[in-house]
Amino acid sequence: MTKASDLFVAALEAEGVEYVFGIPGEENLDLLESLRTSSIELVLTRHEQAAGFMAATYGRLTGKAGVCLSTLGPGATNLVTAAAYAQLGAMPMLMITGQKPIKISKQASFQIVDVVDTMRLLTKYTRQIVSADSIPARVREAFRRAEEERPGAVHLELPQDVAGEPTEARPIPAAFSRRPVAEDKAIERAAQAIAQARHPLLMIGAGANRKTTAKTLHAFVAKLGIPYFSTQMGKGVLDEEGPLWLGNAALSDHDFVHRAIDAADCIVNIGHDVIEKPPFFMREGRRTVIHVNYDAAEVDPVYFPQIEVVGDIAHSVWRLGEVLQPQPHWDFAFFGRVRDALLAQLRERCEDDRFPLAPQRLVADVRAAMAPRDVVCLDNGLYKLWFARSYRCREPNTLLLDNALATMGAGLPSALAARIVCPDRRVLAVCGDGGFMMNSQELETAVRLGLDLTVLVLRDDAYGMIKWKQAHERYPSFGMDLGNPDFVAYARSYGARGHRPESSDAFLPLLRRALDTPGVDLIEVPIDYADDDRILNQDIPRLAAALR
Repeated sequence: MTKASDLFVAALEAEGVEYVFGIPGEENLDLLESLRTSSIELVLTRHEQAAGFMAATYGRLTGKAGVCLSTLGPGATNLVTAAAYAQLGAMPMLMITGQKPIKISKQASFQIVDVVDTMRLLTKYTRQIVSADSIPARVREAFRRAEEERPGAVHLELPQDVAGEPTEARPIPAAFSRRPVAEDKAIERAAQAIAQARHPLLMIGAGANRKTTAKTLHAFVAKLGIPYFSTQMGKGVLDEEGPLWLGNAALSDHDFVHRAIDAADCIVNIGHDVIEKPPFFMREGRRTVIHVNYDAAEVDPVYFPQIEVVGDIAHSVWRLGEVLQPQPHWDFAFFGRVRDALLAQLRERCEDDRFPLAPQRLVADVRAAMAPRDVVCLDNGLYKLWFARSYRCREPNTLLLDNALATMGAGLPSALAARIVCPDRRVLAVCGDGGFMMNSQELETAVRLGLDLTVLVLRDDAYGMIKWKQAHERYPSFGMDLGNPDFVAYARSYGARGHRPESSDAFLPLLRRALDTPGVDLIEVPIDYADDDRILNQDIPRLAAALR
């Protein structure tokens, strides 16, 4: 006979779980003891939300479900935002929450929340475990649902009395499975449309951010020479230093890349997910749009593709590459002019010596400091647009940004998880002062774990993104300004090193030293968004519109 909590942990081990991120409570004590004697490492965090962000990031980087743990009630409800983060962002994650005894409870409704129903709308699968014998099936099904395309969040609730039950059950091993592939007729129809076009264009979305897909896409582009751009969460799937890169759809319209989109008569969307803000607006009769994805297109008022290639993306791209040849009538001359104009604009202000820093200078200096395989983890704020447009990724998943839930507070926990998953790479968290303070306590977690991590806190003493939009709508400034601690002293209070550059020229050398020095470093950087409205909403649309 085996105790149910031991069986639960054995089932996690059978799924290859390496870490459990979270905060246990008294309802988890049996499970905690089972974890203590297992091969799984418990990563104790300072807030359940951060544990959820870390588990989701683990899933994003590995393709295997990250696991987080909380107690019942307030601990479980603290995972709600992380559940939405993983579900909208297609990151495989399992949440395990505790619960009071369900057979005989002596505490009435104290701390009782119906967590299973709470999670139902935010997950792919949620169940309360009502008997020890059901654990193997519930755990196996949770991992299957979390990791299959489209990945996302799942949840299991393990009540206190069930965790202590004896059982003779054993874990269920994972079954061999392969994704379905697209039909030949769909491949033929898509290939015909691409071959007949004069100005075909590739768009790389979040669903293409998988290792095998990146390899097949590189071969596809090398053979056919079709230019490409990406959505924010598709950055790095193809090399953004490559000669066919036309930019990133960081803005929804009126950027340089949208001039290329307007000129294209066939757009091949590889892995597009409508959960992201629209990279372009489809209009009836303008062009052929081909949807290449694991699932059929979710029709949207601005996205209604005419051809769908549904099946394993890597296999679909490989098949298309096999049947297509470069066509003599393909004309990419205008796309070349778009690229030249984009690169010229991206170079502007990269050496701007103003202080506080211009965001263009910040992004350029970060790119200069980071190697191609190093990982930058963004929180959510106005700086995200500049990184999406200007930070040119060489490899997949080297700029982790969230363009799905777009929640504040995820940047630092995401960086902690990236450092754990990628111990051979340097990791940098970039957070606004608003987002950083939502989970800043995880600095202690980073120090306690002995992680080598650098954190940039961009200080503008405001909720800068909304303040920018407020100004664009010509509303008076209201409700956006805030106060901040001394971030250098704050970092040092946790046992980290704190730094503050005194000039724009001092920033890059300081960043390089921090990245090259083991331990946790925080750099407080004042940033100036004063010109952003004019540049993003006036200058770039004017320059893009002038292209001929």
